[in-house]
Amino acid sequence: MTARNATVAAGSDRTRPDGSPPPPVPRRRNRRRQSLRSRLRRDWQLLAMVAPGFVILLVFSYVPILGNVIAFQDYNPYLGDNPLQAFLNSNWIGFGQFQLLFEDPAFWDAFRNTLAITAFQLVFFFPLPIVLAIMLHNLLSSRLRGVIQTVVYLPHFFSWVLVVSFFVAMLGGAGLLAQTMREAGLQPWNIMTNPDTFIILVTVEAVWKDIGWGTIVFLAALSTIDQSLYEAAAADGAGRWRRLWHITLPGLRPVIVLLLILRLGDALSVGFEQFLLQRNAVGRQASEVLDTFVYHFSIATGNYGYGAAAGLFKAAVGLCLILAANRVAHMLGERGVYSKS
Repeated sequence: MTARNATVAAGSDRTRPDGSPPPPVPRRRNRRRQSLRSRLRRDWQLLAMVAPGFVILLVFSYVPILGNVIAFQDYNPYLGDNPLQAFLNSNWIGFGQFQLLFEDPAFWDAFRNTLAITAFQLVFFFPLPIVLAIMLHNLLSSRLRGVIQTVVYLPHFFSWVLVVSFFVAMLGGAGLLAQTMREAGLQPWNIMTNPDTFIILVTVEAVWKDIGWGTIVFLAALSTIDQSLYEAAAADGAGRWRRLWHITLPGLRPVIVLLLILRLGDALSVGFEQFLLQRNAVGRQASEVLDTFVYHFSIATGNYGYGAAAGLFKAAVGLCLILAANRVAHMLGERGVYSKS
């Protein structure tokens, strides 16, 4: 008999102070690790269902990452019969593209505009879907809730061309608001072509287009909160605002932190079509962001290595932001995007 078995046998003779027998000692189960073939045979239906999405993600998201290597080249697509030959025949210049990028004042103008628009929208746009979700969740009439959800969801499926055209028709120099003010003897406001208020204009456009779509996740999170908590709080005399502060917002906090981290990680991607369509109206100084900068100074000019350097810099900054935000979430007691445990 081994020492472990002797200890177990000796422990089995002991009794509790009340005279009852001790609980049985749990035994470890020797689970044989299943082979890869047996697991594939068992889960082939799930794998077949996931395969199309995995292939799309691989082809359009991960394979293009390899193209970032041209940020360290003087890439010329005409040096070969195909992209591979052009890549092999292009000269390596190290960090030369990054040096040119950081010395370009237009790049820093686009960088500042991107950060300013991101910060403005985090303050004035990010909380609005939360407020709308709470308001919809508190509606007693399910039919009215469905109608409002349909109305606010619909603009998300409009293209930016249609959204900008709608705002031009309403707020432009020949739009409905300007004509109404002229008929009233007033001077029309300069809204669509004013660089000073462009940041407010693009935020209002983004709110009108995507506020309804942003409420979907928060409505799902609200549905998971135990309703008995509200009933118990109401029975204890808690009013509507105290229930909101002590039950609703703590229930939404994990989702809010997660989406905020993801938004910070994508902070330097504020949009492309929306700013490209309005660039000529307000000027480059107000509307140029990193995405439009890459288009005008790289793709339109054929300097693909320069654009790859700008895109790689944007990705590096986004990675740093998401790591920092995730670290702050861990300090606040939330899981964030990922955790070590």
